[in-house]
Amino acid sequence: MKALMDLLENLQTEHLLAILQDLRLEELVKNPAFLGAVAVIGAVCLFKRWYGFLGIVFGLTGFVWLLSYTLQRGTELGGSGNPTLLVFIGGGVVIIGIVIYLLFIRSD
Repeated sequence: MKALMDLLENLQTEHLLAILQDLRLEELVKNPAFLGAVAVIGAVCLFKRWYGFLGIVFGLTGFVWLLSYTLQRGTELGGSGNPTLLVFIGGGVVIIGIVIYLLFIRSD
């Protein structure tokens, strides 16, 4: 029971945000080696028609960029909401939609 409580304490929002900020996602997204590797992997997936793997690569890269963008702008909620969180939600819906299309609809 104590192990479960320790796990749940690690899942607090403040703790998760600190972990994500320590990862320095904004540096990863702007790294030319990372962008080049993702572009090459994406091109190979398109050439070989591996739409499932392309969906996974696109989804992971998209969410890394989306998390980087959201953490740079801040996630504090004001009186009328936060436009950055709306971009996060909308971007997440678009990314999930494209991944579902590539994994289930477009797959051969």
